[in-house]
Amino acid sequence: MNRLFLPDTKPVDTSVHGFARAHGSLVELHESPLFLTATAPHPDRRTALVSGGGSGHDPLHAGFVGLGMLDAAAPGRIFASPHNRQVYEASRAVAREEGVLHIVKNYTGDRINFGIAAERLRADGVEVQRVLVDDDLATENHQTATGRRGTGAALVVEKILGAAADTGLGLEELARLGDDVVAASRSLAVAGRAQTSSSRGGEAFSLAEDELEYGVGIHGERGAATIRRPALDRITEQMTTELLDGLPDVGDGVLLLVNGLGGTTPLELYAVHELVSQELEKRRVEVGARLVGTFVPALDMSGFSITLTSLRPGWLDRWQAPVRTPAFPCTEPRS
Repeated sequence: MNRLFLPDTKPVDTSVHGFARAHGSLVELHESPLFLTATAPHPDRRTALVSGGGSGHDPLHAGFVGLGMLDAAAPGRIFASPHNRQVYEASRAVAREEGVLHIVKNYTGDRINFGIAAERLRADGVEVQRVLVDDDLATENHQTATGRRGTGAALVVEKILGAAADTGLGLEELARLGDDVVAASRSLAVAGRAQTSSSRGGEAFSLAEDELEYGVGIHGERGAATIRRPALDRITEQMTTELLDGLPDVGDGVLLLVNGLGGTTPLELYAVHELVSQELEKRRVEVGARLVGTFVPALDMSGFSITLTSLRPGWLDRWQAPVRTPAFPCTEPRS
């Protein structure tokens, strides 16, 4: 049985229209092609921030359009890149005096379509740079020709760059900062049940009751391994260890994001957060900021991801800077 309750035709269009109607004070809907822009971006911005990606990962990216984060987002079809025309028109609509910075997750379709849009923008005289988000540890191996996938760290990049853009940082400075945040971020995800296939119904892949898919992708890609389901404290210990080993260092402490993959309850996510926090305490790793919730799902997959970002001077202030978007919660001051 298909667990997804979607319209029979044009599910993404219907959903985006509903999203824009619900958050009309924050975002403006544009059609033909489809994209969303912020109604009240910061007046001091000299560079616009534009992102986008396949639907089914909501609230990424449309939920982070607004003051303190993105100027525009282009939604693709389910698990599919937005068309280059969407990216081009969205970028044209919000471009500032210093141009546009594209925040792109490392997937082939996204790279191609954002790349084509960037070429068209440069031909129009609009300066463009790109930050490529590639944080997924599960694809850090020689068998993955495209390199690490882009996952939960996209949210971290969008928030830190959004705050920096609001202070008037230029295009080159923002691009360098974005690359630094990506380099300091690693993510890892696990799933106990696959997402529903939006095209045919049923689970996209099968797991036994006692199995866990280790290292899944946000499009429902199978993990690096299918393992016997361990106790939650064992799996969080393993994931935390691998993430810390994958970071270049722990900087001024870390930012911790515990993210649901769509079919995971807050009860479960906060349990994961507590266990990861305990593991970090054992290793004397300071957690400077925390965020728990479903921000980068894979439709209704039952699982979670953990993202760690090594904090550098000034990044925590930018993480906690004012933000007004449909989906990003208020940040707490550092204790």
